[in-house]
Amino acid sequence: MQPMLATPGALPSGPEWVFEVKWDGMRLLADIADGGVRLTSRTGRDVTDNFPELSGLSILVADAVLDGEVVLLDDGIPSFAALADRMHGPVAAVRAEARPVAFMVFDILRLYGVSLLERPFGERRATLERLALHAVPTAELSPLYTDGAALLAATAQRGMEGIVAKRRDAPYRPGQRSPSWVKVTHRRSQSCLVVGWKPERTNPSRIGALLLGVPGPHAVLQYAGRVGSGLAADGVQRVLRERLDERSAILQPFARPLSRADATGARWCRPGLVVEVSHVGWTAAGRLRHPVFRGIRDDVDPTGITPQR
Repeated sequence: MQPMLATPGALPSGPEWVFEVKWDGMRLLADIADGGVRLTSRTGRDVTDNFPELSGLSILVADAVLDGEVVLLDDGIPSFAALADRMHGPVAAVRAEARPVAFMVFDILRLYGVSLLERPFGERRATLERLALHAVPTAELSPLYTDGAALLAATAQRGMEGIVAKRRDAPYRPGQRSPSWVKVTHRRSQSCLVVGWKPERTNPSRIGALLLGVPGPHAVLQYAGRVGSGLAADGVQRVLRERLDERSAILQPFARPLSRADATGARWCRPGLVVEVSHVGWTAAGRLRHPVFRGIRDDVDPTGITPQR
């Protein structure tokens, strides 16, 4: 099963809506059954061994599927960059215990073998609230609020990503981007394919910028610009080089050659590695404005990327 997704949009209002923080982390479904827990990403990838500290979810109930987001905090604020190393492979329990993640749970999809997908969100939420999530140190119930404007302002003040509005009467539609869930962010984000990289001028062994692509009309790959901000950390450099070296290529993958400024010195790679960047919009030429690298997204299907104009 794949999780239901939110649609980008303007902040809705009215008594039929409730609001919660948009957690800056990794979406997970936790399937609790037979005394154990199986964690899957947005694309259905098994990531159970990436988060061994969430095994305690098994004490909550004999059978259930929980939907939520796993986060790591930096100075009290969820940080996608801090979580990046945990997303890509198994982690030893000792390391996980040293800096545990928090699983912010916001929905329940099955309980004791009974599907809750067709139940309204308000009913699913009430069912979720009856579980003793406080008994698991690494799990928390994602708070709900009724004043969306105030929550949006508060998240902006704290430097958080944004909020999600949810209709109380909405069923759960796995794998669909539903208008019943609306995400309102302070800075837009976009999943992109890495098609190449350019080395730093002062240190050619380091990545100075990633060259990005997004699918255009008729699935033709289009250049979306380059991103250099957010790449400085040694851990980011190490993971990116490992992943990009695996995908190295000789030729650029675009139907139209890039400008000399973009192509000179570029090291090309086969598209397939997905990264997320934040930005403030698109230029008329289809380039991202002021992009900032946020992390690799192994939980995003490369064939399902859509430019969010």
